[in-house]
Parts: sequence; structure tokens; C-alpha cells
Amino acid sequence: MRAARTARTAGPCAAGTAALAGVAVLCLLAAGCSTGGTGTRDEGAAVTAPLERGVPTPATSAAPPVRTVDPAWLLRRDPKVSARIKAALKPCPEGAYPVDTSYGNLTGGSVPDVVVNVMTCGDAVGIGTFVYRETDRTYRCVFAVEEPAVYATIDRGELVLTQQVYAKGDPVAYPSGEDVVTYSWSGNRFTERYRVRNNYSSAVGDGAVQAPDGVDPTVPRQN
Repeated sequence: MRAARTARTAGPCAAGTAALAGVAVLCLLAAGCSTGGTGTRDEGAAVTAPLERGVPTPATSAAPPVRTVDPAWLLRRDPKVSARIKAALKPCPEGAYPVDTSYGNLTGGSVPDVVVNVMTCGDAVGIGTFVYRETDRTYRCVFAVEEPAVYATIDRGELVLTQQVYAKGDPVAYPSGEDVVTYSWSGNRFTERYRVRNNYSSAVGDGAVQAPDGVDPTVPRQN
């Protein structure tokens, strides 16, 4: 699922429905929002967290230093982040937290924005995506999706959210498709610009790669 880690005009906050049961969370925002189903999809201002826990990285001649943050600490301090997400913020057996963090300019601020993806330890399925923006030395959540199989990245100044789509009976490893949604910052919120639905073939099998008859896959091909 890690390859896919990897969504609708966003007001201050919007609601979404999870494809898997059991995810029930509150919305992150400053002006209030509604929730639906078992997940939330929020785009707007939310709870704040002090910036002082940021740790500057060494400066280079090519780019200014990026102030990094402890993503687990940032999410734990947010009272609107669900208990389910906070319960996942513990080290996996390998010792690392199941959290990916990206830094980049999404909202036009003077400090890079922070994109945090929270995953499950066993199969790396995304269970929550959050975007934090620094204002007056305080991080404020401006985008949140707490639904199964989501993952967000920064692509040329835009936020790209990928969410796996499951039909009834689909195993976790083989969803029926995926939605890829691109957001741009407009005013004080993210607005959807593009949406792509990719439907996967149901005839692929279990994903194992087999060589054609008479071909030995261990022998390099000669041109």
C-alpha cells in the first residue's frame, strides 16, 4: 500500500465518509464543521501548537535551513485529532514512528508548511493526513483527512491527496481503484483543482510476476 500512500471544493471545513468502519473523529477548524460517516475531511483553521519544538536543520549554500518539527508531538497536542490517530502514534516494532513528514511551500507563508501522514505499522496503510501552517510562530492545522487509505504529497506547490477506493469484499492490498485530488491554496483555505479516478483491473491476480513460457527470468536479456 506504500506505493499508493499512498476531497470537493473545500470551505473552512468539509466532511467525508470512510470506506472502512471504525474511524470516527472530530473536524479540525476555527469556525466549526460537520462530520459524516466514519471519517472527517477538513480544510480550514484549527488548533494551534507552539513552534518552539522545531529543530533547525543544518544550513547549506543552496537553500536556507528548514525548521523541522516533531510530527507525533504536534498531533498529540491537537485536541481535535482523534483518539484513533493518537493511538497509532507509537513506535512500530522496528523502533520508528509510522509517520511521514514533508516540508514545502503550499500556502505562501514565510515558513515551509508541514504535511504529516500517519500510517499503520503492519501494512503502511494511511489513516490520516494533516497540513500545518505556521502563523505568528504557531502551527495551525489548515487541512485534515482522517479516513482509511489516504496519503498526501507536495507537488510543485500544490497538495496532492491520494485515497484508495474499496468495493465490498476488496482485500486491503487490492483496492478497486483510487482517487487523486489536487488542491491549491486560495485565500485562507485549500480549493480542489483537479480530480482523477483510476479504476484497477480485477483480472490482475495476486500481483505475482510470471515469465512467459520458455523464458528463464534469471537469465539477463541480450540485445
